[in-house]
Amino acid sequence: MLLSLRDLCVHYEGAEAISNVSFEVQEGSITALIGANGAGKSTILRTISGLKRPTSGEIWFQGNRIDGSPPAMIVALGIAHVPEGRRLFSKLSVIENLKAGAYLRKDKRQIMEDFEQICEHFPILRERQSQRAETMSGGEQEILATARALMSRPKMLLMDEPSLGLSPMMISELGRIISDIHQRGTTILLVEQNVRLALRLAEKICVLESGKLVLEGTPQEVMNTNQVKKAYLGG
Repeated sequence: MLLSLRDLCVHYEGAEAISNVSFEVQEGSITALIGANGAGKSTILRTISGLKRPTSGEIWFQGNRIDGSPPAMIVALGIAHVPEGRRLFSKLSVIENLKAGAYLRKDKRQIMEDFEQICEHFPILRERQSQRAETMSGGEQEILATARALMSRPKMLLMDEPSLGLSPMMISELGRIISDIHQRGTTILLVEQNVRLALRLAEKICVLESGKLVLEGTPQEVMNTNQVKKAYLGG
């Protein structure tokens, strides 16, 4: 098991945002967290990556307990976070943002090799390498944010609402990109409000409601429940 959350509880200013959530992520899989706004999906990712401290419970990654660890240590262990809204260094160029993703690495030759591979995978980034991030389209910024995270050579990629604000055509392209990253060996934990996209990409779905895990299973199992049909699929 690559990642395990055990009875995780998280509070914001005394209010409980996550209540006794437990689930596991298998190595080499895509697991998706779905749920309405405010269900706690982003909070879970922030807590895994060390941006939020849990009130109680445990998070284990590759046999190491990581809850409460500083974000830099979690990145060094192999978890990279693509946050909601991309959170790029907007005034920096594409290449400067990519270099920032490798800030913990010392292997300069391999960093350059990874940069070349990423530019082969995302040709737009080579074309725009001198362009400031703030001048790129939403879809291009999402590609850059994902590529920046990949520059840390993660074992697991946390992706928070990557399709938010994108056109249907770009969402389709994003799905292809996520599948390709997964096929190259990276485990993905995906938070996504586009439930149809999540059901198409993931091997396991976890449904959150008001900070609680209320359902988990394969996409087919989850899709066939009245709860998901009514809430997310218009059935």
